[in-house]
Amino acid sequence: MTQHSEEQPNQRLARRRLCARVHGRVHGVGFRQFVADSALRLGLVGFVRNDDSDGSVEVLAEGPADALTALLQRLKGGPLLSRVERVESSMESSSGTYAGFRIRQ
Repeated sequence: MTQHSEEQPNQRLARRRLCARVHGRVHGVGFRQFVADSALRLGLVGFVRNDDSDGSVEVLAEGPADALTALLQRLKGGPLLSRVERVESSMESSSGTYAGFRIRQ
């Protein structure tokens, strides 16, 4: 007797992209390093950079949806010296074009 499984793909492992912009006191307080360290611990790829035009930090990360959710929660808290006022974010399909996680200037 042959059994056929109709198992759905595991959503937690599906690769997604998080695009986020963090506003507040996020420049000069180690925020980019905090994001990079967090992303690497979570196994994510992408980049973080300062946006000098409005004083925000831009984050683009790709990886499993549950890891991106964890990173988003960390962005809302930030490192000790930061003060996060708000985080704008969206989830999209992963492009698969990034290798590693980098701090961009």
